[in-house]
Amino acid sequence: MSEELSNGIFSLPREQARPLTTTHKTRPQMEGISSRNLIKSLPWVNVTGGHFRVNRRRILDIRPGKVKFTEGKTPKIKGPSLAQIPTFRHITDVNVLEEIAKKAVLEAHKKDFTILGPKDKHTHLFIIASGKVSFYMKGNFNYDQKSGTSGSGFYFGEYGLSNKGDAVTPYEAKAVTPVTIFKIAYADIKKILSSHTSYVNYLENQKATISGLIQKINRKGESAVDHYQGVHEGDPDIPNTFVEYDPNPREYDLNAGQTILKIHSRVADLYNSPYNQTEEQVRLAVEELREAQEYEMINNEKFGLLHNVDYTQIVQTESGPPTPDDMDELISRRRKTQFIFAHSKAITAFTRECSKRGVYPSTVEVNGRETLAWRGIPILTCNKIPVKDGLTSIIALRTGEADQGVIGLYQMGLPDEIEASMSVRFMGIDDKAIISYLITNYFSVAVLVPDALGVLENVEVSIY
Repeated sequence: MSEELSNGIFSLPREQARPLTTTHKTRPQMEGISSRNLIKSLPWVNVTGGHFRVNRRRILDIRPGKVKFTEGKTPKIKGPSLAQIPTFRHITDVNVLEEIAKKAVLEAHKKDFTILGPKDKHTHLFIIASGKVSFYMKGNFNYDQKSGTSGSGFYFGEYGLSNKGDAVTPYEAKAVTPVTIFKIAYADIKKILSSHTSYVNYLENQKATISGLIQKINRKGESAVDHYQGVHEGDPDIPNTFVEYDPNPREYDLNAGQTILKIHSRVADLYNSPYNQTEEQVRLAVEELREAQEYEMINNEKFGLLHNVDYTQIVQTESGPPTPDDMDELISRRRKTQFIFAHSKAITAFTRECSKRGVYPSTVEVNGRETLAWRGIPILTCNKIPVKDGLTSIIALRTGEADQGVIGLYQMGLPDEIEASMSVRFMGIDDKAIISYLITNYFSVAVLVPDALGVLENVEVSIY
């Protein structure tokens, strides 16, 4: 003992004392848990039959959609996607669309290049492969009046196909970024159509169809309801009418997220204090399924919000970064925008643009917390919105059945349910003494009318 004292040790060493004590432990932590604001913000509807049908008024208007391209250094048009252009909507022969796609010529233009000038004759259909094109018309006081900006997958010039070739362009199309654009000559399209007996008079018939539709639809493309408007004078004839329903309403199936969780019985029996191993395993698995749920609600090609936005509700940024003007354009496309969802990088880019202009966004209270807002609309973070090559999107929503908005779908009352539409079912113990649990989550998301959802595309987040 005296020898130890001479070595400077005067009390029980920490290394010897530690085996006699215990440690304070945390529950298993998980960095992958996010705010999941989209799941929290949507009103959820209980779908008792596993299917949700959206009944709507009949739409007679031919709704446009985006043209799609193959991936690679030299993109090509996917022929069937040309049917998204109203002029080609009634071409059912995929081979005809493929022939038209093969006639496309890809061109690259620098910024500020005039692709189509005012009073130029219509000779080509233009499809934007990459970059952005803005359109200008003559205003009332001789200023250039901007009528919009289009990005990848958008097109212009198709309506000249139905004319005899003497129509001129009433607008100017100018590249506001470097662009690559497909051109398809009217002459090639007409030659292909005339070579197929089923489509010899297609363009003439299509022009008559579109002209006839204008008299039968309201401003949203729905079948019109005939009615009388006027002062009470005489005995005017009051038209007979009825409201048409969509004969083929869209149905949403509930998406299933599932996993089988395995826990050895020895672990569940012996290593169960201070935390229950089964409960912790289930908790972390459920968190992962919830994260995957929100990702699918944004990115799923069948029902995800980014893939179900209407063509008319897609907005392009004017300069790249999200500016106050871009946000105003996004929220002006619908009534009663209630939420804006964006990746945190996009929110940071937006606040930078506000600072440059000396604009300071307000805040609003959401679930007891102060949240950044624009025009009184909360901007909530959503890390499931992808950021690729410095580009992302911003989503604007109107929510709820009462407002014909966006709603979440789930099914309550599942066997062994632990949360709404989330169940953990015991599957048994195998001959290795491993316990199995089936964890299931059912969900989907539905857009009740097209203008309930809008997306600001090509948002640059790395411009300082």
